[in-house]
Parts: sequence; C-alpha cells; structure tokens
Amino acid sequence: MWRVTSPVKRAFKYRFFAKRARYPRFKSRKKSRRSAEYTSSAFRFRDGALTLAKMTEPLDVVWSRPLPQDATPSTVTVSQDAAGRWFVSLLCEDPAVTPLPATDSAVGVDAGLDHLLTLSTGEKITNPRHERRDRARLAKAQRALARKARGEGANRAKARRRVARIHARIADRRRDHLHKVTTRLVRENQTIVIEDLTVSGMLRNRSLARAISDAAWSEFRNLLEYKATWYGRGVIAVDRWFPSSKLCSVCGSVRDTLPLHVRSWTCGCGTTHDRDVNAARNILAAGLAVSACGAGVRPQRSSPGGRSAMKQEALRREL
Repeated sequence: MWRVTSPVKRAFKYRFFAKRARYPRFKSRKKSRRSAEYTSSAFRFRDGALTLAKMTEPLDVVWSRPLPQDATPSTVTVSQDAAGRWFVSLLCEDPAVTPLPATDSAVGVDAGLDHLLTLSTGEKITNPRHERRDRARLAKAQRALARKARGEGANRAKARRRVARIHARIADRRRDHLHKVTTRLVRENQTIVIEDLTVSGMLRNRSLARAISDAAWSEFRNLLEYKATWYGRGVIAVDRWFPSSKLCSVCGSVRDTLPLHVRSWTCGCGTTHDRDVNAARNILAAGLAVSACGAGVRPQRSSPGGRSAMKQEALRREL
C-alpha cells in the first residue's frame, strides 16, 4: 500500500517528476471544486439535523439515505460542483459493512466498448453510452456558451452552468450504473479477475478516446476494488500484455493477429470463439493460475476502502 503523503509531495513526486502531469499549479477559484471540511468540533448532528459552525439554524438537507444506526459522523464536508449543486458528505464508521459469506465462485471480466463488460460465464453487460445519448444537447449548450463574450457576464455564467448541468447528468447516470454493476459482481463472486488496462495511454487514440472516456473503465476498477476490500472479496489484475483475445481458451494456441473488427474467430482445433467471451475466460484462467503460484499479478492500487479496518464510508448528501 502506498504511504499517505502531503498533496504537495504527491503533486511533485508522483505526478510532475514521474512525467504524468504538468508543473503543479494552485487551485483556481473559478474552475476548482469548492469545498470546506468541518471536524467534530465545528458541527452538530442531532436527530437528523446538521448545524455547522457559526450557524444558528440547521441546514435544510434532503438526505439521500439515513445514517447507519448508532453511527456518529467524524467529519463533514460541504461542497459545490460546477453545476451549482451543493452537497454534504458525512464520514462515519458503518458497522453493517462486514465481509460477506465466502463462496467458491470466480469470474473473469473483459472490458469493452460494444459491451461495457463481458463475463467469463458468457453474459454481456450492455454499454449504456450515456455521453452519446446527451451529445446533441451538450453540443447545443456548448455552442451557446461559445457565443458568449468572455468575462464576468451573467449570460455567460448561465450558459456555463447549463453545460455543467448536462455534464453532471451524464456523470451521475454513469456512476449509478457502475455502482449497480460492481455491487452485483462483488456480492455474487468471491474472486474477480480483470485486466490491468492503461486507460491514460489508450485515451491517446483520438478515434476511440471519447468512447473510452464514456465507458469509465478506471472508475469501474476503483469501485470494484474498494467494495471488494469492504466485503472480503478478492480482485486480481492480470498483466496488460496478456494476449487474452488471441489465445484459444480450449487448446491454448495463440493467433498472430486479431484485428478489432473481428468479433468471432475459429481456432485450428475447430472451436469457434466469441472474441469477448473467450478473452474473459482466458483472463479468469490466468488470474486463478498466477494467484495460485503467487507471480505475474500486478499489485492492486491503493484504495480508500483499504485504509481502515472498520470500513469507513463517506455518505454523500444533497442539499
């Protein structure tokens, strides 16, 4: 697990000097997400009412769900997104988040664009393509924003918020879908094997960058890993160079080439493979094999769920 360091050190050591990002800059008052954090001495939470420091009346909050029974918030974060929505996040320890009963089931997962996920069981999960559904609305709003003169004008601010609301709608729907998919995978399987994809490098492909961003493979992996940590499941990431699509899951022979437009192929042993299902089965076999011998698996990235044995949960609330 990575050591927790200061934001400045992370920005320089792990971003700038590692050539992953540009030279660090201070946060912008206009572009950065506005937020304020309150410790236990700066707020009062009683009977579902939240009162912050220097306030006489509690906030009018529309709670997304109640806090866990007998849970006491330790930190409150108030934030505002680009669309102008205000949120309150309460950090608490949820005693209900405990490891699930162990099972013998394992599944391999192949991420794609035609289908968001393909499982080794043969099931294919549809890619909702949320950005594509709202692309016309987003383009119209962005054209309207481009026509507004730059500055502090009210009309430009309204046009900017209109664009931000469309982006927020896309992101919310995408996140909701990924939460449902990852929760289901974690509840049904003891071991989940995925590919260690280099999403940042794949986004350099200008033909597929928009579709890859809309699929949100990195967010899928983040959600899957922290939920697996919470509920006592295992996530294995096989090497990104593993030829999962070109390898026959029956006889083990490897094809020299397999273009992206080829969705099914027949091996020399006579087996006809669906490209994605075959890849998911090979990913599962490779993950189980290397986990048994303890080699060839890339280490999991640090996730918020692994920092506390008590499984701290941040509950997001909308004002």
